Amino acid sequence: MSLSDRRTFLLALPAAALAGCGFTPVYAPGSEATNLQGTVRMDDPTNEDSFDIVRQIEQRLGRPTAPIYGLTITPSVDEESLSIVGSRDITRFNLIGRADFAIRSLADNRVLLAGEVDSFTSYSATGTTVSTLTAERDARTRLMINLANLVVTRLMASPESLAL
Repeated sequence: MSLSDRRTFLLALPAAALAGCGFTPVYAPGSEATNLQGTVRMDDPTNEDSFDIVRQIEQRLGRPTAPIYGLTITPSVDEESLSIVGSRDITRFNLIGRADFAIRSLADNRVLLAGEVDSFTSYSATGTTVSTLTAERDARTRLMINLANLVVTRLMASPESLAL
């Protein structure tokens, strides 16, 4: 077998394996996951964290024009010290986030899919008080965006659970 024949064979092998397992790209036209676009209504935000989550969900799935699903996401954040210098000053913090989520049918309020996602981020506390507070708020925003993205990924990976 010549070198070019091997390359063709090796490149075609993964495609054939994926075709055999029923793999469909999430964003392919007509895929079940695209049915989420404009159909998911988030609960109203109550604080900055939930506002960041709602904004990211709407950016990924679009604003609800004809909502048929309701989505509740409840985030929680723990902070832990990561780096302590010789003078016992903490110079870096980890924010560990978790979000419980449930998507339900708005027609009968039945929960279709529920679960949890988790992630983390960190920020530096070596500057002034103002820069530390700004870094903390930025890290929290990044964490909420990441949690929202993980929820959307879970929803899109489980379109069969969302069949009404």
